[in-house]
Amino acid sequence: MRLVSRVLLLIGLPVVLLATWWFGSAGSEDFYRPSLSSIMDAFVRTWTWDMFVQQVFPSLWRLLVGYVIAVALGVALGGLIGTYRSVRSLLEPVLEFLRAFPPPVLVPAAILLSGIGDRTKILVIVFGCVWPVLLNTIEGVRGRDEVLSDTCRSYGITGTLRLRHLVLRAASPQIMTGARQALPLAIILMVISEMMAANDGLGFTVLQFQRGFQIPEMWSGVLLLGVIGIVLSLLFRLAERSLLGWYHGQRAGQREW
Repeated sequence: MRLVSRVLLLIGLPVVLLATWWFGSAGSEDFYRPSLSSIMDAFVRTWTWDMFVQQVFPSLWRLLVGYVIAVALGVALGGLIGTYRSVRSLLEPVLEFLRAFPPPVLVPAAILLSGIGDRTKILVIVFGCVWPVLLNTIEGVRGRDEVLSDTCRSYGITGTLRLRHLVLRAASPQIMTGARQALPLAIILMVISEMMAANDGLGFTVLQFQRGFQIPEMWSGVLLLGVIGIVLSLLFRLAERSLLGWYHGQRAGQREW
């Protein structure tokens, strides 16, 4: 019963919003605000399998590569900075300087350096997504239990074992929080980079529809982006439940206690 209630809550609001949009826009003759029924017709016509292969899959590949690199880089640097105070003192001014740059501002410079290929989009995604992961990892590593740290030191547990079973395990909830925050940023930066520097991809296609005054097709691309965001969020939630099952079980036990 509890699971059914959660599912209904999850899908209830989107269904209500779509129904409101459907009936509220029915019969619309506004060129820029077409009815949802015409947008759905354009969706079916536009987003065929060939269109997915040519435009959507390249975007998803750039998104995946940039996101994975950002998470890996953020965890590696965050673990290093959070563990060693001297490294933190050395790198903190540089990191604060780089953090001040809005990622979209880098697109023109990235075009000059590497053209409009995949490298530019991936670079923009990495630069924008690394910060939530990095900062959360630093806080997670710094907040580890000192008693456990002393215990590891007493038993001579060092190196990879200490990193895996103490540092990363203690910081993993914070790391997942940073990765969750980075996911929507990755989608946004994917679209922005493709609108500014691309000859294919989902962002590029939506922009071409807008420039060609293919308004229902443009809105269908916006809907597709929303669906992709929802699917990726659900997949991330499943992965988080799998990787942090011990943590959620521990919190549930604490609430019951």
